[in-house]
Amino acid sequence: MSPLMMCKKMFLVAICVALFGLAVDSASADEASSKPNIVFIFGDDWGWGDLGCHGHPYVKTPNLDRLAREGTDYQRFTVASGVCSPSRTAVMTGHFPARFNIDGHFAWVPSNAKRNMPDWLDPQTVTMPRLLQSAGYATAHFGKWHLSNDMIPDSPSPMEYGYDRYGAFNCSGEQMPVHEDADNATDFIHSSVDAGKPFFINLWVHEPHTPFHVVPKYRWKYRDSGLEEADEIYASVLTHADERIGEVLDTLDRLNLTENTLVIFSSDNGPARGSASASLDLMYDTATGAGFGIAASKGITAGRKGYKASLFEGGINVPFIARWPGKIAAGKVDDELMISAVDLLPTFCEVAGAPLPVGYQPDGISQLAGLQGKESQGRSKPLFWKMGNKGKPTQRNPFHWVSYCIVFQNWKLLANEDSSYFELYDIVSDPYEKVDLKESKPEVAAQLLEEIANWKETLPTKPDSKTFSSLRNEPSK
Repeated sequence: MSPLMMCKKMFLVAICVALFGLAVDSASADEASSKPNIVFIFGDDWGWGDLGCHGHPYVKTPNLDRLAREGTDYQRFTVASGVCSPSRTAVMTGHFPARFNIDGHFAWVPSNAKRNMPDWLDPQTVTMPRLLQSAGYATAHFGKWHLSNDMIPDSPSPMEYGYDRYGAFNCSGEQMPVHEDADNATDFIHSSVDAGKPFFINLWVHEPHTPFHVVPKYRWKYRDSGLEEADEIYASVLTHADERIGEVLDTLDRLNLTENTLVIFSSDNGPARGSASASLDLMYDTATGAGFGIAASKGITAGRKGYKASLFEGGINVPFIARWPGKIAAGKVDDELMISAVDLLPTFCEVAGAPLPVGYQPDGISQLAGLQGKESQGRSKPLFWKMGNKGKPTQRNPFHWVSYCIVFQNWKLLANEDSSYFELYDIVSDPYEKVDLKESKPEVAAQLLEEIANWKETLPTKPDSKTFSSLRNEPSK
């Protein structure tokens, strides 16, 4: 073969290899783009009634109302705790937070130690973003973290839990300004599209947690409302959060991603409430800065019993709106499907085609079939809650005495620390927990108390010492 012919042959081979490579890259890009994107928006103390579409008398949430019109409003969703850190632990791990000794919010080290808590969530545990990352997703977290605390400088960075990018507060390191969440999310969506990768974003907004970081233009929206100052402050921060959420929804529209993106909005627990005598003062938070304090916490539960830090429905039954055009019904209200925060990990993994690790057994189940309106097998195991509350109900403490709670089938039982006092409700026919049935249904109560006792036996007595900060004076041996 002549040198010229040899060169031509090598050139043709090179062209074929290059075209094959382009075809493979194109196929990979097509496969990535066909996978649905996931945006999970998590409010902080956002009460069930704090939405325009849930009938709030003065709060305006047009973007979340739009999400409800274009998706389904699931009204039986419950988080795994009445407070922040354990609730977020359940979302991240698919497990009840008591399995990690996380029964309250992460605070500074002495407080964590006193409450028999770790100083952070173990980054080596199975986490939702890491599973989605392994399935080819670009993963990001923007907003509140609180799976550690900004006062614990040696706590793991959110990057150690499976994220490609993050901007956060209530974590170690630099604190992201609370209002930069949507801008960061929008930028990440653009970069993921440019890279040809499906994306998963945790957008964990600060509102309406204290301090209330008020921006004047949003207070101006309520200038003629006739509201008391505290109500005006509360309404303005929710409207600001809703507008930022709208910016993310608009980005999905602009990039033609809406049809292929599952968007969910929820809250980590029910609304906080200050005492009637609380004064409207400024406070300072080490993670987020200065703002108005607890007197401006005016969230509502729309008739549900209790508030934040309670295991009654007002503390754990929170908004849950899901939109996925063509997959989830538009304009529907679903008051039957019982979804738990521990279900989110297996659900998102099924959406993404991400297999669960061998040996990993979530406490939750995939709810994908139910979300799509298909018949599902339902829940065969109970849901459990554990919090550090003590005592019995009193006039001054009617809701925050519950240490353990179980929901199984249509029954919900709440018990104090030693089960010397408990209440039983048919949570399906009586979602507002008005009629205590423990006297008329003693056999049901006995069965559920036994379930709680058996579950308690499976829980660790203390945290793993690898989740302790070096700031502890006497590390566990």
